[in-house]
Formats: sequence, structure tokens, C-alpha cells
Amino acid sequence: MTDEQLMEAVKNGDLQQASLLFDRYHKRLFNFLARLTLDRSTAEDLTQNVFLRLIRYRNSYREGLKFQSWIFQVARNVFSDHYQSQKNKRSGFISVEHLGDHIMDQEESKQLEEKEALLRRSMALLSDEQRELLALTRFEHMKYEDVALLMDTTVANIKVKVHRAIAKLREHYFQLEKI
Repeated sequence: MTDEQLMEAVKNGDLQQASLLFDRYHKRLFNFLARLTLDRSTAEDLTQNVFLRLIRYRNSYREGLKFQSWIFQVARNVFSDHYQSQKNKRSGFISVEHLGDHIMDQEESKQLEEKEALLRRSMALLSDEQRELLALTRFEHMKYEDVALLMDTTVANIKVKVHRAIAKLREHYFQLEKI
């Protein structure tokens, strides 16, 4: 069976076929991720995450796509997520030369926290469907196609609903900001 046929089987619920894809691709993906991370242990973890995503997002695989391209895009996304999470971790050490910057950062951080609290309050005013749509598309970064599949509707319908939800969120946000 070709990789594409195996992936179609996985997509259709035959999860056993994922083990064949793992056998065919885990070394190549590990080597790819090891080159990106320069850390063997991290590359092993990320390789496992790629195959977890293969199962979790199997419905996003489109018939006719080359499997190799798809799986390496999944690997790139896994690496990107890892990189972003590592980048967001900051050291607690503050040098004397950067103390002024740190004080400004605290001021900016306080403003950011206030804006985030305002955003959370604005989100709470949305309908459940609007809140779910924005959580999936904006915070979970799901593609409209995946959300449409999840909600059993069309991509065009999702786009319209997301646009309306954003407009409503903006309206609530600016109303709360005036208070």
C-alpha cells in the first residue's frame, strides 16, 4: 500500500495502519527534528507528538495530497509550537544594565494584563457558539476547513460566523473599555 492509501485508511478509522506509517517515517522525522532542535531527547518527544497529531488531525488530510508533504508540515507545526513555547519562557535573572527596561516591562505587563482581562470579559458576553468559534480559530489556530468539519457546516458559513463573532467581540470590548 502507498503512504497515501495508508493515510486514507487511518482517516477512515483504521488506526492500525498508523503503525506502518510510523515505521516508514519515524526515523526521517526524528532526523529532521533533531537537526532543528539540536537535542536528541527533544527530537524524540517531538517525533512522538507528530504521530499523535497524525491521529488527532487525521481528518485534515485531504485525498490526493502527497502524504510525505503533509506529515512534514505536521512536523514543522510541532516544532514551531515547541519553539514558541520555549521562546516564551523567560529567565528570572535581571542584570543591572537592564533594570530600567525591566521596570518598563512591568508597566507594559500591567497594561497587557488589563487588556487581557477586558478581552476575557468581552468574550464572556458572546454567545456560546461565538465563543467556541473564536476559541477554535483564534486561540487554537484551527483552520476554517477543520472547524467546518467539526461543526458539520461549510467553510463559507464558518467564515461568516467568525467575522460576526469578531465584530461582536470588538463591540463589547470597546463598550467595556469606556466604563
